[in-house]
Amino acid sequence: MKSTPLSLVAGVVALAAVTGFAALTAPGDEGVTEAKAAARLPVERSSLLCPAPSTSDLADTTYTSFTPAGEGGGEAGAAELTPAEPLPADEDTPADKDAEKDKDAEKDEDAKGDKGDEDKAADTKPVISLKGLGKPATAETSKSDAPALVGTATGSFAPGWAAQQTTVAAAGGARGLLGASCTAPDTDFWFPGASTGASRQDYVHLTNPDDTAAVADIELYGAEGALKSDVGEGITVPARSSVPMLISTLTSEAAENVTVHVTTRTGRVGAVVSAAEDEVGSDWLAASADPASTQVLPGIPADATSVRLVAFAPGEDDADVKVQLMGKNATFSPAGNSTLHIKSRMTASIDLKDVTRGEPGSLRLSPADGSRTPVVAALRVVRGTGAKQEVAFIPATGPVGERATVADNRAKGSVLSLTAPGETAKVKVTTSEGSEGGSASVKTYTVKSGTTLEVTPEIPAGLKGGYALTVESESGGPVHAARTLTLKESGIDMFTVQTLPDDGGTVEVPAAEQDLTVLDD
Repeated sequence: MKSTPLSLVAGVVALAAVTGFAALTAPGDEGVTEAKAAARLPVERSSLLCPAPSTSDLADTTYTSFTPAGEGGGEAGAAELTPAEPLPADEDTPADKDAEKDKDAEKDEDAKGDKGDEDKAADTKPVISLKGLGKPATAETSKSDAPALVGTATGSFAPGWAAQQTTVAAAGGARGLLGASCTAPDTDFWFPGASTGASRQDYVHLTNPDDTAAVADIELYGAEGALKSDVGEGITVPARSSVPMLISTLTSEAAENVTVHVTTRTGRVGAVVSAAEDEVGSDWLAASADPASTQVLPGIPADATSVRLVAFAPGEDDADVKVQLMGKNATFSPAGNSTLHIKSRMTASIDLKDVTRGEPGSLRLSPADGSRTPVVAALRVVRGTGAKQEVAFIPATGPVGERATVADNRAKGSVLSLTAPGETAKVKVTTSEGSEGGSASVKTYTVKSGTTLEVTPEIPAGLKGGYALTVESESGGPVHAARTLTLKESGIDMFTVQTLPDDGGTVEVPAAEQDLTVLDD
């Protein structure tokens, strides 16, 4: 007798990836051996997209890239953020559809010859590259035409890779501290909390990381339902390019509270909304967590002077939700706003004013009538008064899960909010090495059920530059987290809030174990 190995392993793995298990019967076998339970292994490739930061000549942007130290990821790999390619010279951006090409400028480019090619190559070199695990890398720009960035991490740099974009606009209509966690490309995004009102200038930024064009649709929903739009369908986002769309130009209807829904017909994009409000400030509005019957919005600052909840029910049924604030010591319902009725496919809002009353808090939305209708939600949060107001946005977010990271933290001004909507939980918080020096530290915190714990992170010893914060679940129920970064500029406490959902650093990989040897006569 002789033995011949079967060449079916790849097929088995593919089947296991789809079904969650694998079972084989070799010729002559009567029994079936089931695979072991799926194991969680580190991802070996991650993608992140950062929007074009600002068009202001008075803005300074810091990019921070970071991967937590840890096991896995396979080969050494790399993590780089590079500029998205500009649109072809003969293709107008949506904002400049009617503009003619500058023929003289085109002739100048032709005259440059090889020099022009060299400049283009230089423009696509990495803006920032990680040199090692557990230590952030940073880069800065003050260019008003700084491009969107497309990033990829491979090997050991992929699991938990995070990137942050932080812009300080000291003056002008878009003045403020604008923070955005660079996000993975996807095909479906919800943004409650946008506006087409006269006092707001909100843009949807669509970034395509791939080598083929993507086609996206943008739908807008106000308090009375869908806002009529003739230009929100079939938006082409060229390969490795970014397209900003001014939301107020997509409809003739002005609405203070709008839910923006971005989907793709083909391809995938990164999507985020930049919101600038006259005399209040500006910031990025990140996408809400996927529609769900319960949503958590963590990290409302203790000194918030105005908090507005904006929610949307995307299905066919209305939603009735309980509105609860998880404060420092207990959970309670805001006076006069214990519930919110959200009509199907209509945007609802509540002005919660200074709901935290000097204590940090987080909002929880949950079914009030047992219907479990899914919703999406976000908060518009204002600190300060009069000319010293500043605005930020907090979208509903998932729990930190196994691990979550926020990349850009400073020696002063970083605050971490942790909330446990269910059981009491314990988490481990790691402050990384500094980008230019300083040692990492670890501390464990217990978050009591139904409360919000505000933590000022331990500054890394000998800190130089910025550092990253990583939160890991250790025991108990789920924990939701957000980081508030505050920088004082022109006498204003400018701030931005980033949530910390699970970083997706591991994936389930089914393990198929069977002797795949066939015995032949």
